[in-house]
Amino acid sequence: MNKYTIYHNPRCRKSREALQFLEESGHEIEIIRYLDAPLSKNELQDVLNKIKLKASEILRKNEAEWKSIPNRNSLSENEILEQLSIYPKLIERPIVTLNQKGVLARPLENLALFLKAN
Repeated sequence: MNKYTIYHNPRCRKSREALQFLEESGHEIEIIRYLDAPLSKNELQDVLNKIKLKASEILRKNEAEWKSIPNRNSLSENEILEQLSIYPKLIERPIVTLNQKGVLARPLENLALFLKAN
């Protein structure tokens, strides 16, 4: 059976819903609590490659940490990636991966489609 990895924030309702959905589907799951153990830039880039999104596309722009960055609107993708590794709260969640593929599981329908395709 395939082992899915969920990048999980237990305080986020959408993340809890995605984890429950995975558990109910009967798949083996690895849970990464990325707020407790932040991902490096390289690890984040690997996740982005799997979900086929850019750093700016998984950025939570309404968070105080993002708004506190003075030059935030002129940052490059690499600089945004750096900020995501420094401030993991800025990462949109949940993200689910399987091998070399993945999905931003928001809305939950994205996860359902991903599971069906794999």
